[in-house]
Amino acid sequence: MAVNIYDTANKMEEELRETTEYKNLVAAYTEMKKDQKAYDLFKDFQEVQVNLQQKQMNGEEMSDDEMSHAREIASQVGDVDVIKSLMDKERALNQLLNDINQIITKPVQNLYHD
Repeated sequence: MAVNIYDTANKMEEELRETTEYKNLVAAYTEMKKDQKAYDLFKDFQEVQVNLQQKQMNGEEMSDDEMSHAREIASQVGDVDVIKSLMDKERALNQLLNDINQIITKPVQNLYHD
């Protein structure tokens, strides 16, 4: 019998949407979006993170001004309860995804650690 791993992946995608971790993340995101100031700050924080990641991938250094701005935004984000809640829910979902990744990559891990 042929296995279509993409069917399995699509089924996992559907099941992920039904997990408590995903539902909690959706609820936290919806709640945060109700606070326009928090939502704008969160979007700014995401933009700073993306810019930092792009610079790191390109081997570029962040300027002192960029680093200062990143620290300022991160500090502000840490002071907003709805954003902190969202980030907590995101961490929980990421842990679930990491656990799943370990399970599905076990054959490769075992191959190299026989």
